[in-house]
Amino acid sequence: MYTQYFNLSARPFSISPDPAFLYKSIWHQEGLAHLQYGIEVGGGFVVLTGEVGTGKTLLCQCLLQQLPDSVDLAFILNPRLDALELLASICDELAISYLPERHSLKYLVDLLNKYLLESHAKGRKAVVMIDEAQNLSLEVLEQIRLLTNLETSQEKLLQIILVGQPELQELLKSPALRQLNQRITARYHLQALNETETVRYIQFRLSHCGGNSTLFKAGAIKKIYKFSKGIPRLINKLCDRALLGAYTLGFKQITPKMIEQAAEEMLMTPPNVKVRPYPLMTGLLIGSVLVLIGFNQFKGIDLNPAIPSPQLEKSTPTPTISLNNLFLQTGHTFSDALGDALRYTHAQAPESVIPDCNNLLGYGVHCFLDKGQLKDVLALKRPTILELENPLKQKKFVVLTALRGKNAVLYDNAEQEVTLIELLRYWNGYFLVLWQPPESNPPTLMPYQKAPVVSWLRTQLTPEDLRVDNRDLFDKALVEKVTLFQQQHDVIADGILGARTFILLQNQFQAAQYPQLTISD
Repeated sequence: MYTQYFNLSARPFSISPDPAFLYKSIWHQEGLAHLQYGIEVGGGFVVLTGEVGTGKTLLCQCLLQQLPDSVDLAFILNPRLDALELLASICDELAISYLPERHSLKYLVDLLNKYLLESHAKGRKAVVMIDEAQNLSLEVLEQIRLLTNLETSQEKLLQIILVGQPELQELLKSPALRQLNQRITARYHLQALNETETVRYIQFRLSHCGGNSTLFKAGAIKKIYKFSKGIPRLINKLCDRALLGAYTLGFKQITPKMIEQAAEEMLMTPPNVKVRPYPLMTGLLIGSVLVLIGFNQFKGIDLNPAIPSPQLEKSTPTPTISLNNLFLQTGHTFSDALGDALRYTHAQAPESVIPDCNNLLGYGVHCFLDKGQLKDVLALKRPTILELENPLKQKKFVVLTALRGKNAVLYDNAEQEVTLIELLRYWNGYFLVLWQPPESNPPTLMPYQKAPVVSWLRTQLTPEDLRVDNRDLFDKALVEKVTLFQQQHDVIADGILGARTFILLQNQFQAAQYPQLTISD
């Protein structure tokens, strides 16, 4: 094919999940760290989700290569099984012999329990990893939860890793799975690449096969990003198709026109079609407006103001309005609400730029998305973007800035008050908070990792420990302090420093440095 023509040692954009081709973006590094954490700690569930093509299976394959010799893994690739078939598959993967004629749930669970006890006595760990887990039924998921009841008096015997598409997140929110949900010790959502990472991704793949970094013109890479929206699998398919086309035509460099042609052949959305912002719950954070902007347009934004109090032009709040009337006003999208929230943190983009969460990462600003109740929003004490939905299923995004008695103050082009009762009637539970990790550190810190932010954490939680060696090691004593802090603040007490715990720590120890949601009688 084209490999010899371009002096490549192999096809750089094959879609097979080869760990050697793993480009470790910040998302993939953190996703892999969550999987490794699940292996090391043991017990309970670890959940990894991501859109189709973001690299979940590739991370799993990468993890397989790094497994310690003391770990026995059952990797289930086809989850469209009933409970009995799944147990049989786990036994097959772990080389547990069983008699087909005695094929029953109790029989297989007893065999598995015996195997796990024997493995534990030998100092070994057992892990079940299920790919495409969004296809599991509620019945099978409940049976999987029961497997985590296999334990000694000190610890769980089986670690389970669920890997799947975003639908898995919604599935796990089912009331029928609330016990399973409580046993999830770590979860992570794999994001798409931004434009800068897309450039590096393509160059990394080419370099791995001995290719020239200039093989793709800069304009061609911009087209690739616009069509693929940063999804690695789509990037691979576009690049592979374009290289084949260039080889056929006798060209030595990939042009923007070739990418357009490749995208047309793959029936992908033309780049000149304006993409509507997605709802928050279906992935707006991973690039709902990436096709419209360039990463470098955000240069010049002040993301580290000396005084991060709101600096919006204050207008006297209008009398209490009806949210019905608010929905009649057009033109205020999530991007607009994100711009409003940026203004409250002293981070203003030029008027010509449409903000999105992915690009802000390059400047240390992160979006924390969750679904909950008003108490969850109030606990974070930050200006918060709320997703409203009327009876016609139309959506509206507003920034909650304050509570005044029985009213809520919203920013939607201007400050406006609505009754709290009406707001709760329209709010569908999704909310988003902008935040900045201390000292530009990763947004998630796992136990026993090393990072400069650990020194900051020690200063807050253990100011008396001035002579601790390895101040940047998130050691056992500090993990216990974080776990206690999480228990005191009604957060899942897993010892993992994620966005929610970071924000609560900042509010408690450095509140004056961050914008606050104001509450008054």
